[in-house]
Amino acid sequence: MSLHDLLPGKLGFGTAPLGNMFRDIPEAEARATVDAAWHDGIRYFDNAPFYGAGLAEIRMGEALADKPRDAYVISTKVGRLILDDVEDVSARDLGEKGEVFKYGRPNRIVNDYSYDATLRSIDDSLTRLKTDRIEIAWVHDVAQDFYGDEWLSMFEQARTGAFRALDRLRDEGTLKAWGLGVNRVEPIELLLDLEGPRPDGFLLAGRYTLLDHGRALQRVMPKVAERSLGIVVGGPYSSGALVGGPNFEYAPATPQILDKVARIKALADRYGISMKAAGLQFALANPAVAAVIPGASRPDRIAEDSAALKEVVPAGFWHDLRSAGLVHPDAPLPSDG
Repeated sequence: MSLHDLLPGKLGFGTAPLGNMFRDIPEAEARATVDAAWHDGIRYFDNAPFYGAGLAEIRMGEALADKPRDAYVISTKVGRLILDDVEDVSARDLGEKGEVFKYGRPNRIVNDYSYDATLRSIDDSLTRLKTDRIEIAWVHDVAQDFYGDEWLSMFEQARTGAFRALDRLRDEGTLKAWGLGVNRVEPIELLLDLEGPRPDGFLLAGRYTLLDHGRALQRVMPKVAERSLGIVVGGPYSSGALVGGPNFEYAPATPQILDKVARIKALADRYGISMKAAGLQFALANPAVAAVIPGASRPDRIAEDSAALKEVVPAGFWHDLRSAGLVHPDAPLPSDG
């Protein structure tokens, strides 16, 4: 099923912050954030066992337990099993995201993209999410940012394991869609070139944003559109850098990135629009993009995201952005229509 048909709106909720991403978030605040998303009409929730070693899934399961199950869509991820025994959180090897979930649960995380582990991962997620089904499964982080030079061997494990398992579950009707959930373009390119697996789309985080979109635009978006697949854009604010935060790609932003943000911000200020509106509406202007899923850990951020989607952005802003070389010349813009 096309992600464009499956997803119940252009704005979803990325739940990584519910896994205590970067800080220890109180239960009440986490619950209020999901409640705010629901109240604002958001009906697509993206999760992963990796987020706080199961914490985000548990919190989301609690928050949605009293909601009608047919009213919303859940995606979660496979590739990591969360065990009952605990480990030293500071000793985990998490590639470029070593510190991201240090406030999550201490349960041991095991990387496993095999067929059997994929089936077990989904069963475990169903338990944590307190639901009888998920609509979409993403194969998580089978890419360079986590596995370095080993990423191709991990991808091969997923090709012979997870991809086959998810094709079967989708064909049986247990899932409605599957694909990759990654922060890099290359694994998507590789999967699109394979003959066997039949993914329905991809969750691409951080690679189709105002601050970084050239490679995805040239290498992935055309193929995805040609095949009537869909992209869910994660991290549309580039780890917060686009909206004034200190981080880009989970690390302190470089002077070059900060300069680009400042130039975009100057244009946005001139037109009286928010940076969130610029970021979300840019991503959604690409016909391959089915939804954007900014993360949030505070209820007021949800309202900001919804407002940003509805904000009227003058065509002149997009024209000036392109003229200043702040977006790739081939990037579709809302004013192009």
